[in-house]
Amino acid sequence: MERLLPGRVLAALSAAPALAVAGWLLAGLPLLLLGRFAPVPALLLGVPAAALLCWAGLRRPAGRPGGQPGGQPDEAPGAAWWQVVAVLGIAVASGVFNAVLHSEQVAVRRDPATYAQYATWIARHGSLPIGVNAEAFGGADPALVFDSVGFYAVGGGVEPQFMPGAPMVFAAGHWLGAPFVVPAVLGALAVLTVAGVAARLAGARWVPVAAAAFAVCLPVLYTSRTTFSEIPSLILLFGGLALAHDALAHHAPERAAPGGSGWIRGALAGLVLGLAVLVRIDALRDALPVLAFAGLLIAMRRAGRREGALGPPLLAGLVAGAGLGLLAAYLLARSYLDYLSGSVRPLLAVCAAVLVLTAAGTAAAPLLARVRLPGWAPAAGAGLVVALMAALYARPWFQTVTRTPVTADDRRTFEMIEAIQRANVLPVDGTRLYFENSLHWVAWYLGLPALVLATAAAALLTRRLLRDGTPFAWLAPLAVIGWTTVTTLLRPEITPDHPWAARRLVPVVIPGLVVLAAYGLERLRGRAGGRRWVAAVAVLAVLVPPAVTSIGTAFTPVERGEAAAVAAMCARLPRRASALIVERVTGDRFTQVVRGTCGVPTAKVRVPPGADVARDDDTWRLAARVRAAGRVPVVLAADGDQVARYGTPVHVLGLSVPQDERSLVDPPNGTWSLTMNVWMALPA
Repeated sequence: MERLLPGRVLAALSAAPALAVAGWLLAGLPLLLLGRFAPVPALLLGVPAAALLCWAGLRRPAGRPGGQPGGQPDEAPGAAWWQVVAVLGIAVASGVFNAVLHSEQVAVRRDPATYAQYATWIARHGSLPIGVNAEAFGGADPALVFDSVGFYAVGGGVEPQFMPGAPMVFAAGHWLGAPFVVPAVLGALAVLTVAGVAARLAGARWVPVAAAAFAVCLPVLYTSRTTFSEIPSLILLFGGLALAHDALAHHAPERAAPGGSGWIRGALAGLVLGLAVLVRIDALRDALPVLAFAGLLIAMRRAGRREGALGPPLLAGLVAGAGLGLLAAYLLARSYLDYLSGSVRPLLAVCAAVLVLTAAGTAAAPLLARVRLPGWAPAAGAGLVVALMAALYARPWFQTVTRTPVTADDRRTFEMIEAIQRANVLPVDGTRLYFENSLHWVAWYLGLPALVLATAAAALLTRRLLRDGTPFAWLAPLAVIGWTTVTTLLRPEITPDHPWAARRLVPVVIPGLVVLAAYGLERLRGRAGGRRWVAAVAVLAVLVPPAVTSIGTAFTPVERGEAAAVAAMCARLPRRASALIVERVTGDRFTQVVRGTCGVPTAKVRVPPGADVARDDDTWRLAARVRAAGRVPVVLAADGDQVARYGTPVHVLGLSVPQDERSLVDPPNGTWSLTMNVWMALPA
């Protein structure tokens, strides 16, 4: 019987989450497109698909005993059982901790609640767009508004704002009766994934440190407690890099002919990386270096290099996965694409340019193979890495990033920033975006020692790769981490209050720098000549700063009680109700909540520009139309006085809970308060 090796177990544990998520998405997307995304068909197709991908991606080819020369490459080198147990313990502890302290963002104020309502709808109805049931209001009317924050009007329904990948994963939690636990489970799987990439690229010695540093980082805690898309995107991106590493090792020159296994692994690596687009449209940018890397491998194949055999399957898988994501965006999130057209169109143009350049480089491979870099190039490349990071860190001293509002969305962001500045007792200037502080954000959350270690590691790897092309296994991960880190930090494109803005760092920046820091620790250990006190100090320097930053918010769940409060509100709505929301803020927050969670047809009554509530005559007229349709009109607003003119006010939702702090110039260390009220009246 084949001996079970700890390196093999760690490698499998870290690649399996991405394969499982990819299998679930591959099965779920056709069902959603067909309007059949329901528990039975999703489980009957999704579970076997996930199992099949795991089997194909993790199986051991015959005749290749692990741990021997020419043996299995998909193992974490030098791993011991205690390291595997430590990583598993950290992952489980992370999952339990975040599940216990989960958030309940149900009322639609920011993206997590939009994702939550998206998942609720498809879990219950299995199709898109979201039906608005205009007949329940007597038909369409100019005063009826069915769209709301995070949900666009399309045809006879509304369309959720985001890509469908993450909601398809979150929907499983609804079917299992634990909708708020899925993010914490995904967070635990992300710990395993990042640890596995660190083990492959930096060695197993520092894997527990990397796993712990990642798990305690505030942005990771934040996005593992509620329905964000960043964690599932991270799992696919870094899981894909792990699979690409394993596939590349199968094609290493010193190994026997890889047969079909390496080809399958290469295709799966590309597919998993490409499917990240189904979760976040930004993943198009994140995966761009993999496209160029696949072209490089194809060029190497033309030159007779064994590693080049991985190029065609990697490219095919990447195109297939990203193609499915773009197809889903076109069919299910076209309004979202239109909203992001200012950034998506240039991104697609960049993708096309990279594809053309990759094809040209591949065609010119024999000529390019004769080109030799000058002797100063390796040192210059390393110096450029350090200089770039230094410039990003010094950016606040020579640049202030601003944006004059042009669109309505810009204006809302402008007003929000002004309100946050007033609350933080800062100079009021709504044009400030604070993007110049982006690398300081990383230092807040990851710690300056880890940031310095990661920068030094990136510089060293750049020098080695430019000098002699080794370690070649680092080329694609370093390109993805470097490209995405720089482009994200230059233009985070997010409202800059924290911890909200910290989510931008989660898919690639934080985990990538953690993996680089682990490599830096290994190199530092070698330079220290095995002196343990040096290693101990370095480990503490990596672990303590992120833990200190996180401690202020780690033990405080936010918006807890929203789910119960909404359930109580739903129970108080009369049977055959049609809800008319007459006040602006309540309409933004609760239109889709009442429609999707309560299962009650809901619309806003159009509010005149500059006003907070709808006109009485519109509300009375619409209430009469609801009664004529054989239903019970219900008027909802944030204040009893706003509904008193239509009937006896009834307080159906009252909630005061902690919410995320909104800090602009310092790391968050506490919470703010949030109060929400909904009042109901039944027009006679």
